[in-house]
Amino acid sequence: MFLNDYINQHLPAEADYLARITRDTYLHQLNPHMLSGHAQGRLLSMLSKTVAPLRILELGTFTGYSALCLAEGLIPDNNAQLITIEHNDELEQTILDNFAASPYANRISLLIGDALTVVGQHKNDWINSFDLIFIDADKRQYPEYLEAVLPLLTSRGLLIADNTLWDGHVAETSYDHDKQTLGLRRFNDMVASNQNLYCAIIPIRDGITLIKKV
Repeated sequence: MFLNDYINQHLPAEADYLARITRDTYLHQLNPHMLSGHAQGRLLSMLSKTVAPLRILELGTFTGYSALCLAEGLIPDNNAQLITIEHNDELEQTILDNFAASPYANRISLLIGDALTVVGQHKNDWINSFDLIFIDADKRQYPEYLEAVLPLLTSRGLLIADNTLWDGHVAETSYDHDKQTLGLRRFNDMVASNQNLYCAIIPIRDGITLIKKV
């Protein structure tokens, strides 16, 4: 038995609507491995439930799996909301259909566009308003994402960044000219050198970094 199979067998069961997203993503989407998946989804849910956020911001929706896992932790408040931004407009209807099939459709807002542009457009309204932020978009722009979203994070908030180990490539010299790897290295260096941030890196799948303000 593979370790991943063992882990999945010892986690809470995957909800039917999440299982459908997994199946449909692998059937119909390019690069289906971008899906968070069951084990990472349960981690995102656990982190969200621990934070108990009023508002969540996600950069990079893909087919909506991670957003729905994060939404599980929203506090029971009529104002509780998850905002997710996806650059690929061809995924819009798929994402909306996936959200509609879940219990969280009325708590999630999907914005289509470049993440940095959308954040810039809403920055004044979003300052210090998100208790949880999840970064999972263009790896080349992770340093810019960090600078853009830190002012949006509340003092008690948690920032989660996905893919920060990039299958180990961040530590391999053979990837010194790969733009995605370089973006992630810059991000990791920025976090490690910022004395106003406290972080931990979890080597699950492609690596997840947890960040809090000091």
